[in-house]
Amino acid sequence: MTALWWQAGVIYQIYPRSFQDTNDDGIGDLTGIGRRLDYLVSPGVDAIWIFPVYPSPMVDFGYDVAD
Repeated sequence: MTALWWQAGVIYQIYPRSFQDTNDDGIGDLTGIGRRLDYLVSPGVDAIWIFPVYPSPMVDFGYDVAD
């Protein structure tokens, strides 16, 4: 049986807050991820898994949801 792409592929997990900052506020953003996609494709990354992005009071570094 042939493995599905997500079973055999390379999946790179991204934490947006620390990945790439494009507006100089010290916090990574989705635009930064888009600008670095070529760096992920060239070594053979098949998919990216982006950590959730939602409002947070940052008591637990973003793992606590405000709403």
